Amino acid sequence: MSDDRLIVALDVPSAIEGLHMASALGDTVSFYKIGLGMLTGGGLALANELKQDFGKRIFLDMKLFDIGATVEAAVRGLAQFDLDFLTVHGDPYVVRAAKEGAAGKDLKILAVTILTSLDRADLDAALIRPGDIPELVTTRAARAFEAGADGVIASPNEAALIRALPEAEGKLIVTPGVRPVGTDKGDQKRIATPANAVAAGADHIVVGRPIHMAADPKAAAQSIVDELRSPQAKQPNIG
Repeated sequence: MSDDRLIVALDVPSAIEGLHMASALGDTVSFYKIGLGMLTGGGLALANELKQDFGKRIFLDMKLFDIGATVEAAVRGLAQFDLDFLTVHGDPYVVRAAKEGAAGKDLKILAVTILTSLDRADLDAALIRPGDIPELVTTRAARAFEAGADGVIASPNEAALIRALPEAEGKLIVTPGVRPVGTDKGDQKRIATPANAVAAGADHIVVGRPIHMAADPKAAAQSIVDELRSPQAKQPNIG
């Protein structure tokens, strides 16, 4: 059976391939992430089909970032779809605008802290202020929570620090950068295993390539579900 803590990223070229993957995974997976890479390949149509016809939960990973009025309008439009999670950049004004756009809907607004594919050298190149990444991530998380975010996106390495924030009470922590033991880390730089991510305080983990590029995607997904239910993943924030 599935476990909602596992969100599978459908990072495939088209909605047709995404639907084939979801069909192959069957009832092993109940929650899917659809991102920018599939937006022009029918991503919104796929999200609607998976939600309405198959009863799956949907995380739309758009990482919206613009002036407040534009973010609010974009979120208001997306909120008409029956989605569960939507990402925006973690800047407080962006979060506030997104919450306005989602008003009256069940859509959860998740604020991106610092991408799991970035390290300090990448931040230096982007002229981001000095400081250790964990400190920057927790500061952005706290400010996003104060602005009304329902949760944050952060690497597993920062999950425990975020969970310890007073502002994090009742909030979601969703962690990409999760790699089962023995799988290629790809372009991810701040990673952990599924069990370690959940034990650190993550409510949901996002896994893509280790599943959809596996020889047997369903078996790969089932292995992660089993790991999430193992003693190694035990942590107090389940609910």
